[in-house]
Amino acid sequence: MTSPARTRSRSAAAADRAAADPEAAARVLRRFRLVFNAVKTHFQQTEKRAGVGGAQVWALSVIRAERGIGVSGLARAMDIHQTTASNLVRALVEAGMVAAEKNGPDRRAVQLRILPAGTQVLRKARGPFAGVLPEALAGLDPGTLRRLDEDLAVLISALDADERAAGIPLAQI
Repeated sequence: MTSPARTRSRSAAAADRAAADPEAAARVLRRFRLVFNAVKTHFQQTEKRAGVGGAQVWALSVIRAERGIGVSGLARAMDIHQTTASNLVRALVEAGMVAAEKNGPDRRAVQLRILPAGTQVLRKARGPFAGVLPEALAGLDPGTLRRLDEDLAVLISALDADERAAGIPLAQI
């Protein structure tokens, strides 16, 4: 955890830098707003069309594409925490969109299968199922991705952000 003195000095240094070029900071802030609003709009439209949240639509698309996937595999495919994946699966099973079965060689492991109700939800939803931001990032060249990664790491450090939040799908934020 960062000490209060270090946080104050970090905040003061950030304020000094922002004061040196307030227009640049405002421009970047507007760009973040554009990104967040594009993501938010996509998930709102997805939920309106499909009747379920964007994270559930994404999970359904992964389960449909990888029949028999388990909760751990779903968590890896969505790059989310296993607890988050378990909660998504529980909601999808309760809604009758996914079946969770123990049919494989390891009777402890659950295999997931999309049900007709889940397929119907995916027909209503328009892609990209994972969201517009992952699709846009996947379309960027490696150099741009590297620079974004490095620059965002600096911003995350300045925010003193909780790294655990990285495992929460954007659709649930």
